[in-house]
Amino acid sequence: MLKLFLPMVGLLMFLNLNYVWVLFILIVMLSLLNFLFNYMSWGMILIKLSSWSMIDSMSSLLMVLTMWMCIMMVICSFKYFMYFYSVLVCFWNLHWVFMLVLLMSFSQVNIVLFYILFEFSLIPTMWLIMKWGYQPERLQASLYLVMYTVMGSLPMLCCILFMGYCNSSLSFFMWPVFVNMYFIESWWLMFLLGFLVKLPMYPFHLWLPKAHVEAPVSGSVILASILLKLGGYGVIRMGLMYPWLNLSSIPMLLSFSLLGGVISSFICLRQIDLKSLIAYSSVSHMGLMLMGALSSSKVGLFGSMMMMVSHGFSSSALFIMANMNYDSCNSRSILVCKGTLLVVPVVSLFWFLFCIMNMAAPPFINLVSEISIMMSVTFISSGSLMVIGLISFLTLCYSLNMYAVINHGSWSNYLGMYKMVWLKDYVMLIYMIVPSLMLLLKLN
Repeated sequence: MLKLFLPMVGLLMFLNLNYVWVLFILIVMLSLLNFLFNYMSWGMILIKLSSWSMIDSMSSLLMVLTMWMCIMMVICSFKYFMYFYSVLVCFWNLHWVFMLVLLMSFSQVNIVLFYILFEFSLIPTMWLIMKWGYQPERLQASLYLVMYTVMGSLPMLCCILFMGYCNSSLSFFMWPVFVNMYFIESWWLMFLLGFLVKLPMYPFHLWLPKAHVEAPVSGSVILASILLKLGGYGVIRMGLMYPWLNLSSIPMLLSFSLLGGVISSFICLRQIDLKSLIAYSSVSHMGLMLMGALSSSKVGLFGSMMMMVSHGFSSSALFIMANMNYDSCNSRSILVCKGTLLVVPVVSLFWFLFCIMNMAAPPFINLVSEISIMMSVTFISSGSLMVIGLISFLTLCYSLNMYAVINHGSWSNYLGMYKMVWLKDYVMLIYMIVPSLMLLLKLN
């Protein structure tokens, strides 16, 4: 892949020096795709980096997603530091700290260090919301973010210390020898609580719409694509070590996930705030992901991983396009932002592609993930298949409604001209579509 594109990139650099930054990002993205297709396997291949870090197939996929989205985070925030050098330095340092913390989180062996990094990732996110948020309510959104996640993680910390004391080890790979008699279902639910809040699972989801609405576009991208995946990563990692505890607690968690998916979908149908609509759709999708992760089956874990990756691309792209609409209309209401098809047809095409990606239509990998999760949940409870079908139908309804309301109709006379769509906007949207399509080539 690199051998094909590098000569073309070198030729374009000589033709137009104004696009050097685009070509540099293109080279970085192609390098990540090259690693993804040549060195990553879906099997559980373990690579030990040091005494405290390791990489397996799950970690490597999420680490590539982290680097990809951190680059997108810089591109979509270009307007914040276009004219201010001090803002550029601050944001650039915050970006590198954030990416380093996330990469270390996905490669940890020591559970205490993972917990510290898991909680430390809140600090850059809270800073993004408080510093570059849109409304005065960003202080309340930051408080919700911190209080929900910290209070949910305190029981998890107690369980970590208790298990480390009983097992005389803090390593992920030494805990399966822990005696089951000490670890009843209530302790297991307390341990999962920190991950379920970060996921977020219904009814611990109230911080997510508030954080998304008040966050800048870079904060929404990193929240949707990476921070929610920390919770899913923890649930899957713990479920691989204690599958029997997952199966004992799945009736209650499965019921809450199904109930939350239906309620979140109905909220999306009546939601007029564009960012809130996308945020509540994330709650519904993460509920489906949790069902596959708790099934303790190979098909369910595969579907959960694919759901996390595909949701990272689709939800982040929808937040980027919602920000483009906000820059043009100065409003997040879908009742105001209309007529995109008449003004910018290319942007309307991207809206259509990402809406069908969000509702798991072919040819995107979202469809494969939902089918895998349905197969795994059917073996546990065949009656839940009807509820999952209802969630999928409601997802189709609000996704098509969002596309129709925003793109059809006439452009309001009370609004100014639609802002110019720059090259960086098309670059971002293309970089969100290509990986989701090319991951299908990796399936076997």
